[in-house]
Amino acid sequence: MDFRTLQLFHHLAQSLHFGKTAQAMFITPSTLSRAITRLEQETQATLFERNNRSVSLTHAGEIFLVFASNTLAEWERVNSQLQSDQTQLRGELSLYCSVTAAQSHLPGLLDKYRSLHPNVDLKLLTGDPAEAVQRVQQKSTDAAVCIHYPEWPEDVTFQHLDNVPLVLIAPKSSKIQRLKDVDWTQQPVIMPESGPSRRIVHHWFAEHNIRPRIYATVGGNEAIVSMVNLGVGLGFVPKIILDYVRHSNRLNQITVPDIEAYQLGLCCLATRAFEPKIRAIMELTSG
Repeated sequence: MDFRTLQLFHHLAQSLHFGKTAQAMFITPSTLSRAITRLEQETQATLFERNNRSVSLTHAGEIFLVFASNTLAEWERVNSQLQSDQTQLRGELSLYCSVTAAQSHLPGLLDKYRSLHPNVDLKLLTGDPAEAVQRVQQKSTDAAVCIHYPEWPEDVTFQHLDNVPLVLIAPKSSKIQRLKDVDWTQQPVIMPESGPSRRIVHHWFAEHNIRPRIYATVGGNEAIVSMVNLGVGLGFVPKIILDYVRHSNRLNQITVPDIEAYQLGLCCLATRAFEPKIRAIMELTSG
């Protein structure tokens, strides 16, 4: 067996989903299935119980998971020491972030990183920011641009990058230009279906004893902007996103002084924060 196979097993043991692990590890489900089958042949043990509906670890799988976790952690420690002995960092560093963050906050950070460590290949993955911490925990990315939240996991390290305020947006045709212009009993609201905005906006409504008329819940800030542009309601979005979406000039941006801002930052697994390539980029956030 090799380290790659151990990584595949370790991820699958956490996700218990061949499709999710295959996507996170950039292989096909059939390739993953063959790798697990070979591993079971090498260990002469059934590591997973699987059928058309579910995947679960066997008792042998649970025992092997302890071995795989310890082996991968030890390899990361040794590899870190080996890289520390080199005069320059080498290899690959993967980063996960939203499309907006890739345009707004990453360019300056990555320019600094490239100038300091030109032999490191940077791999940028973009997607829903609500998945950032999970991606880091599953080791499908080395670090991620993320948004801090109250129930922050103990196994993830967070370094602050910026405070990003939320604004209320309304179509210009609505004539709503100030917060006091809004009649919340009549005005429909577009809510995010998940992520930090949902918690923040719900909290703001609760503080003001407002029961919003929710027209729709949608995924992603860009979808909220699109719905508001269509004139079907109001929505709360990070102010910075309006610099990177089409037709933002058709919207009124309304400042909400007492709504919580995003705490934007960079995160990585606490157990990997000492790895040279990861440590190097985390340190840039304080510089």
